[in-house]
Amino acid sequence: MADDGLSRDHTTKRIALVAHDNMKGDLLDWARLNRPLLLQHKLYATGTTGTLLEQDLTVRVHKLQSGPLGGDQQVGARITEGEIDLLIFFWDPLQAHPHDPDVRALLRVAVLWNVPLACNRASADYMISSPLLSGAYQRRRPQHEADRA
Repeated sequence: MADDGLSRDHTTKRIALVAHDNMKGDLLDWARLNRPLLLQHKLYATGTTGTLLEQDLTVRVHKLQSGPLGGDQQVGARITEGEIDLLIFFWDPLQAHPHDPDVRALLRVAVLWNVPLACNRASADYMISSPLLSGAYQRRRPQHEADRA
């Protein structure tokens, strides 16, 4: 069910955290440094990344399937349903992955649905430090969604 914009506290964001295997260490390091901020939000993550985040940060993470097993598609589905406010995806552009079409689809869906997207540590740093993260921010609905209504 799509978010109607009225039914929840917009200061608590729903953040999806995803990382390719050789980027998981970077994401964990980044998450450790930003743990106090992350604790203020609802966290989602794909498979192993979610397990590592829960163990390392002692924080509750809503875990989805592993990326190659459909987790990227699950994150994308939640984006289209209005259930993700921010996607942080530490992806490895130099490594071929068997689920590259799913990764590309996830990135496309995030852009299409106007969800802020951080693909590396620098962009994640900018987003996590933005005053919009802890404030009430209503992202603009994409035109294609308005056309359906």
